[in-house]
Amino acid sequence: MSKNFKEKDPESDIVISSRVRMARNIESVSFPHYLDKEEAKNVIDRVYDTITKGHLCIQNEFKLIKMDEIDLIERSNYVEKHLISPALAKNVSGGAFLINNEETISIMINEEDHIRIQCLYPGLQLERCFDMADKIDDLLEEGIVYAFDEQLGYLACCPTNIGTGVRTSVMLHLPALSLTGYINGVISTAGKIGLAVRGIFGEGTEYLGDIYQISNQITLGMSEEEIINNLKDVSLQIIQNERIAWERLLDNKGIELEDRVFRSYGTLKNARLLSSKEAMQLISDVKLGVNLKLIDGISTERLNELITMIQPGYLQKHFKSQLTGVERDIKRAQLVRENILQ
Repeated sequence: MSKNFKEKDPESDIVISSRVRMARNIESVSFPHYLDKEEAKNVIDRVYDTITKGHLCIQNEFKLIKMDEIDLIERSNYVEKHLISPALAKNVSGGAFLINNEETISIMINEEDHIRIQCLYPGLQLERCFDMADKIDDLLEEGIVYAFDEQLGYLACCPTNIGTGVRTSVMLHLPALSLTGYINGVISTAGKIGLAVRGIFGEGTEYLGDIYQISNQITLGMSEEEIINNLKDVSLQIIQNERIAWERLLDNKGIELEDRVFRSYGTLKNARLLSSKEAMQLISDVKLGVNLKLIDGISTERLNELITMIQPGYLQKHFKSQLTGVERDIKRAQLVRENILQ
């Protein structure tokens, strides 16, 4: 399991993970969607050689994975762990990524841009993510000249990524704000200040399990520090509002809340069929119960791990079989029963 679910951070009861991504392109090389297979391979080789050449410790730390060398289940599993994007997973003709042993750093190659450096850590650790991404960026610049304009900054395939090319995001578990309906105000306000609120797997995905991914939309006209500080400040306000909502729920709907939490806990421990959507909501309810100290003997870190373990790619990889929808529901329930109390 990725390190991003195993570390503890002061805000990890609410913030599942923080991520910083940098979009970069190579000067005088066409954007990835214009590259043929040989040109795409040259970009992969160039990035890999720059990262590993003369850096033996880094060479041992990272491995190169090409999309055409792993199957659909394996690609889906990397998407579910937020280590690659769905777009990269589909690029079997020229996509690849470098990943470190702890699965906290991935360098996507030939996604929408030539290079997308991504660092992912548990809890609210945006500065740590940026520091590591910045080091990787500097390392790449030792051997690669980026496409850069003095006025526009780093050039990208999509205009929304020009400028710093930096996208920051935090993944928040906000069950109390969801239950009280205040989450709609959070989503509306975020949009007005240049932030996007998306589902667990990014743009176009559902808000499953009361998990919301909040990220900056503006990369031009702001410094990296301003982008990070803005998202961190907003995240801390949302965290405070979620904790206030916990108290309101306990004061106003204590018995109903306890009933919901323990019904969900009982279902997770005993169900024989679980869809991914139902499992996500049940895990969300139990996480809320753990945070409110209604349930003992299970950690939020373990519940965060379960969020990945119940996904289709993980299930099929774990059970070493391509499963139908019903078979996944059976195996998902089995896996949850076996792991809910560990």
